[in-house]
This record gives sequence, C-alpha cells and structure tokens, in this order.
Amino acid sequence: MVERSVPTQQKEQLINITHLINEELQKSSVKNGIATVFVPHTTAGVTINENADPDVQRDIIMGLRSFQLEKQPFRHMEGNSPAHIKASLMGSSIQIIIKGGRLMLGTWQGIYYCEFDGPRNRKVWLKFLESTS
Repeated sequence: MVERSVPTQQKEQLINITHLINEELQKSSVKNGIATVFVPHTTAGVTINENADPDVQRDIIMGLRSFQLEKQPFRHMEGNSPAHIKASLMGSSIQIIIKGGRLMLGTWQGIYYCEFDGPRNRKVWLKFLESTS
C-alpha cells in the first residue's frame, strides 16, 4: 500500500490526482491488474470524471450545493453533516483496470479527490494488485 498526501485549499473542491496514481503505478512492478484508490476520511471522497473541461469540476460542486444541505437542521454537533453526506454520495474508493502498466481510463477521464470539509491535509491510499489472467 502507498500513501500520498493531498493538501486541499478550499472548503469544497475537486483535485485531479491522476498524476499521483500514475507516478506510483510506474514505481510498482504491476503491468496488468487493478488499482484501488481509497480515501480514509469521512468528509472527502474520490471519483472518476471528465478531465478536459475544468468547468465540470465546478459544476459538480455547484450541483452538490444545489441540495442546500447547509439549510437542514442536522444534529451532528460538529456542524459538518453536509460534508459527510457529499462524501457518501461520491464514495470513498474506486478501482481502475491496469493493462500494460497503464491505467485504463477513458479519453476524457481523470481521477479526482473530492474535498468537502477543507482546507485540510488529506491522504489517499493506493494499492496495485497484479492479475494472473
């Protein structure tokens, strides 16, 4: 398992971390298999989405804000229930096929760290598993 730091600068933001995963994959000996990307935080997530137009990340944040979760009378005493809900919607892990030592992402796809309770110093955990078939 590999741990990488992901510093965040805003309360809510999507950060393209594809390059971090590619860097670690190149250091590994895995040529064919599966990459697992896991976020060990309850107010952050990870997703695969478009990486060609930066407006998509802005639109995702705007779409999540449209739920107006901040206006709900949540009982969680820390006051960050909206961040927990957004993180649950995005999910805490993804898997990507590895073929020929490369992540099998689509033409327009990138891997994004989703911050919902920043700014913070966050972590992402990576695991590459070699396939026998």
